Amino acid sequence: MELIRGIHNIKPWHSGCVLTIGNFDGVHLGHQSVLRRLIEQARRLNVPACVMIFEPQPRELFTGNDAPPRLTRLREKYQQLARLGIDRLLCVRFNEAFAAQSPDHFIRDLLVDKLGVRFLVVGDDFRFGQHRGGNFELLTRAGQRFDFEVVSTQSWCMNRQRVSSTLIRDAMVNDELTRAAAMLGRPFSLCGRVAHGAKLGRTIGFPTANVALKRQVSPVSGVYAVELCLDGQRYPGVANIGNKPTVNGTQALLEVHLFDFSGDIYGKQVEVELRHKLRSEQKFASFELLKEQIQRDAATARHWFGLAVSEPNGM
Repeated sequence: MELIRGIHNIKPWHSGCVLTIGNFDGVHLGHQSVLRRLIEQARRLNVPACVMIFEPQPRELFTGNDAPPRLTRLREKYQQLARLGIDRLLCVRFNEAFAAQSPDHFIRDLLVDKLGVRFLVVGDDFRFGQHRGGNFELLTRAGQRFDFEVVSTQSWCMNRQRVSSTLIRDAMVNDELTRAAAMLGRPFSLCGRVAHGAKLGRTIGFPTANVALKRQVSPVSGVYAVELCLDGQRYPGVANIGNKPTVNGTQALLEVHLFDFSGDIYGKQVEVELRHKLRSEQKFASFELLKEQIQRDAATARHWFGLAVSEPNGM
């Protein structure tokens, strides 16, 4: 899948596509339903299927840390969209200047002149341009004028409830991982590069792979039974997501201890699936008490995976 980073990188040969616009946070089953329809139209018209997203997401620009925590960062969205068969991902820098352009300029300059849109799928509540003056009705009229079809996304429901990123975030907050996974179509996961940390875990026999979350706000925190995915292989383990209050940590971090694993994965891009929550993050009175709890967490996670409890191994 081709990634176009910024409107300035749209080239003449990018003209002609079917397009959908949105945050696509989580790329959940509702999104997937829309994207399948988009791909079908792309194949019918013999043009690329293109998704337009914004970085930062609009609410992040306008509300900062009060914006909802993301389910997926850009890299994770890219991976999920590529797996679904999308041809192009256009990532538009969302700033005050972009938000202040007139709706007509957005349509004519970007959708018509640069992208040559043939078919557009957006939510019927989609708003854009200065003072959010652009809407679905305006796009429909523009489609009639510039010869592209405009259709609304159809709500995809589960148990009579519309699947949404908000609903998935609520499920994660309430530790309903199975429910969240059902709406996502896969277990919730976090991705990132394994980096060197303080290596405190090694001192107590629990070395960890450390992954910086690089998010304004994390959608989850606590201790989980997890599976780490790397190079097509899956490795069970236990992970802590949070700020490590016992050792006065300040930056949100994902720390994964893999069971019975001795490979070197520093510098590797990994995906960590959350399979079962063990407990919330907490501050312990001493490092010794933390060590005892980590041992219990590891034993509980092993039991959840159906693994024999054994002495921690090196990593």
